[in-house]
Amino acid sequence: MLERTVRIFAGREAYKWFEHRTNEWVSITWREFSERVMRWRKAFARMGLARGTRVAMLLPNSIDALTFDMAALSNALVPVPLHATDTAGNSVYILNDSEAEFLVTVSFARWNSLASTGVDLPHLKQVVFTGETDEGTSLGHIPYCGIEEWLATGNDVTELPAGPDAESLAALVYTSGTTGRPKGVMLTHRNVVSNVQQISRYMPVDENSVFLSYLPLSHSFERSAAYYHALATGALLAFSRGVAHITEDLHAINPTNMCSVPRVFERIHNQILLVRRKMTKKKGYFFDWAAEVGWRRFCKENGLPVEHTARECLDFIMWPYLKRKIADPVKGVFGSRIQVLMAGGAALNLHVAKFFCGMGAPIRQAYGLTESSPVISMCEEKGNHPETVGRPLIGIEARLGELDELQVRGPQVMKGYWKREDDTRRAFTEDGWLRTGDQADLSDGGRIRIKGRIKEIIVTSVGEKVSPVDLEFAILGDSLFDQVMVVGENRPYVAALVVLNAERWRALCKDLQVNPDDPATRGSREVRNTVLKRVRSATKNFPRYGQPRNVAVLPENWTTENGLLTTTMKLRRRQIAERYAAEIEELYKGHGA
Repeated sequence: MLERTVRIFAGREAYKWFEHRTNEWVSITWREFSERVMRWRKAFARMGLARGTRVAMLLPNSIDALTFDMAALSNALVPVPLHATDTAGNSVYILNDSEAEFLVTVSFARWNSLASTGVDLPHLKQVVFTGETDEGTSLGHIPYCGIEEWLATGNDVTELPAGPDAESLAALVYTSGTTGRPKGVMLTHRNVVSNVQQISRYMPVDENSVFLSYLPLSHSFERSAAYYHALATGALLAFSRGVAHITEDLHAINPTNMCSVPRVFERIHNQILLVRRKMTKKKGYFFDWAAEVGWRRFCKENGLPVEHTARECLDFIMWPYLKRKIADPVKGVFGSRIQVLMAGGAALNLHVAKFFCGMGAPIRQAYGLTESSPVISMCEEKGNHPETVGRPLIGIEARLGELDELQVRGPQVMKGYWKREDDTRRAFTEDGWLRTGDQADLSDGGRIRIKGRIKEIIVTSVGEKVSPVDLEFAILGDSLFDQVMVVGENRPYVAALVVLNAERWRALCKDLQVNPDDPATRGSREVRNTVLKRVRSATKNFPRYGQPRNVAVLPENWTTENGLLTTTMKLRRRQIAERYAAEIEELYKGHGA
C-alpha cells in the first residue's frame, strides 16, 4: 500500500502534526515519509534481525510511530504496539511475552520506568529514544541511544531484506485485558489488508480525504480504520494534540473523517448541554425543538420508526430556521466538511447518538474485536440505525450461537493468540467461527444489535438476569452522572457505583445546602437518597428487579492512569470492584448475599 501511494501521490501531504517547539502545524509529503521509512529500514537491517522478529513501540501518535511501523513491516518484522497510557508492569509483561528484541520510546525516563520494575528483559537487544540523545546500558545488557545515533548505523547498508508475504504477521496487538493478563493477537498482512478493503466499501475515502487521528495506534480500530485506510488511499492523516484539545484541533484541521471512542462524543455532548442549560427559556425551547425535528427527519431518511409529536406538522416550515440557527452550529463543532464520524471500541449511548444524528453530525457506529482486525460491522450512510452497530462488512459472515453469542468468520479473523494454543482453541467453534463473547440480536434486517458481554451479564441471588451496560447507559442519560458501574452479581438486588459531574455536583449540593468539599457529604443519607431518586428516574422503564436499589457516590474519576479504564475507555469491572469492595459491601449491609 505504501509503495503504491508514494508512486501515485509522491508530492501530496501525507501526515500533519502540531510542532510544540515552533507552535505551528507542520506536514510531510508521501515522498518525504518514504525516505524516512527507508532510513529506519536500513538501521533495522544493520541489526540483522530475522524475519518475524518482534519489535516494540511505546510512543504517542507521531510521525516516528508511523515510520517505525512501516519500516518494520517492510522488513518483514512484527510490530508490537504498546499502550502509551499502560502501566510499566503491563508494558514489561508484553515485552517479555512477545520476546521483543527492539524497543523505541520517547525518553530515558520512560524507558527507566520499565527498567525500574526490576523484571529482566532477556530478549531485548536495543532501546532507542526519539526525543533524547543519551547513551548507555540498562539491566546490565541492554544498550540505549538516541534516534539519530541508531539511524546512522544503517547509513552504509545497501541491501535490504525481502518484504513480507500475505501470511506474515503484521502485528501482535495485545488486548486491553479487562480480566487477567493481556493476550497477543496475531494479525497477518492478509487479515489487515482484508479489513481495510472491507471498511473502504462502507466508508469511501480518497486522496482528498482528511483524517483527524487521536486514538492511540495501539488501538486496532485506529490502525485499520484510519491509519492503514489513509495509507491505502493517499488520504491525509493529521494527529490531534490529544483529547483535551480535540475541539480546537477539529477546527484547525477541519477533517472529513474521524474515528473515536464514544466517550469523546459523550464529553462534547455534555459540553453542549452545559451551554443549553444557560440559554434563555425561549432559546432553550428552540434548541429542544431542533433536536426533536432533526431526529424525526433522520428517522424518515434512514427508514426508522418516527417519533410523532403534536407540532410535527410544522417540521417542514421550521426546519430551515432551526437548522441554520441551531443544528448547523452543533454540527460545526466537528468542522465544516466532516463526512464520517465513526464510533467504535465501546457502545455509543443512544441519547448521544440521537442528538448528534438529529443535528446532522454523521455519527455511525462500528463494532469489532482486536481478533477481527478489528471491524466486523459498520452502520451505513443510508440506513444508519444508532441502536445497532450496522451490518457485517462485505466478506464477513455472522451467526448466533449458544446464549445468542455472535460468531463470525472471514479473511480478517486473526491467526490466533501468541503462544496460547488453548486460548486460541477456545476462541473458535469446532467448525472455525470466531466467538466474540458478545450477545447479539440479528432480527433487524441483518443489522447487529449488541446486547452485552456474556461474561458481564449480572445474575442476582434470586436468579434475575440483568444487563449492566443497558442500565449504565440509561443512567448516563442524566447529565448529573459522568461514570456508572452497576453491580449485583449473586446479590439480592442491583446497585450502582457513580461518579458525578463536577459542576452538577456543586449545583446539587447548593440545592441541598450541604458542603460539596466535605468528604462525608457524598455518603450522607440526604445526598444518597437524592442521587438514588435520579438513578431510579433514569431507569424507570426497566423491570423493577433491574432498577438499582442503592447507590454509592464515589469521589474520583475512573481513568486509564489509575487502572480503572482500559486504553479503549472501557470499564475494568474487576479492578473497580476490588478498589471499592468496602463501598460495595456497604450497599448490601443488612441484606446478606
